[in-house]
Formats: sequence, C-alpha cells, structure tokens
Amino acid sequence: MEDPPDVELMLNRFNRLVKELLQGEVRRTCFQPWEVAMLVDLQDCQLVPSRREEALRRYQRAVQRQLERGEIPPIKLSEFLGRRASKVELPPVSALAAAPADADILISRS
Repeated sequence: MEDPPDVELMLNRFNRLVKELLQGEVRRTCFQPWEVAMLVDLQDCQLVPSRREEALRRYQRAVQRQLERGEIPPIKLSEFLGRRASKVELPPVSALAAAPADADILISRS
C-alpha cells in the first residue's frame, strides 16, 4: 500500500520550485511527477515575461492555501489562470440582480 502524500513536504517542494522559477534557474535534476507536470503546464501557458512573475506569485499563494486545506495535488497553473479569467469576465452578482431578466449585459475587458 502506498503512503499518503506528505502535504508539508509537497508545500516545501512547491515553494522551492517556484522560488527557482522566479530566480530564472531551476537547479535540481530530480523531480516528483507532479513537479514535472507543473513545469510542462507552465511552459504550455506561454506567459508574457512582464506578467510571469506576478502570475507565479499569485499562483503560489493559491496553491499554498490549497495545500494548507489538504487538497492535493496542486492545481495546474493553466487551470488557475482559467479560473481567474472566468472571474474577471463575469459581471458582479448585484448587476445581474438589478438587471431585468431579458436585458443584455455588456461585459467590457479593460
């Protein structure tokens, strides 16, 4: 039988990996499968360099909260960014409640 994952160890490995990414150099040669998946996902996201650091820091805070709740494995960066984008695109609930049922709501992207 496989031992349950150590959430504290996973959080430490995650924070170390993000720190290395923010510094611009990953020095390790040995990775857990979830770390490899995270690196591949990060590469697939193709973040604009000017937004990369901010996105990684927000992602790090979200994963820290997730792991502190005992939810594993860490959410993928692409999923995190997708959730953030969908929150941005939705109008406030108060605007939906105030609008007539047949009214169109215009969502502008700033």
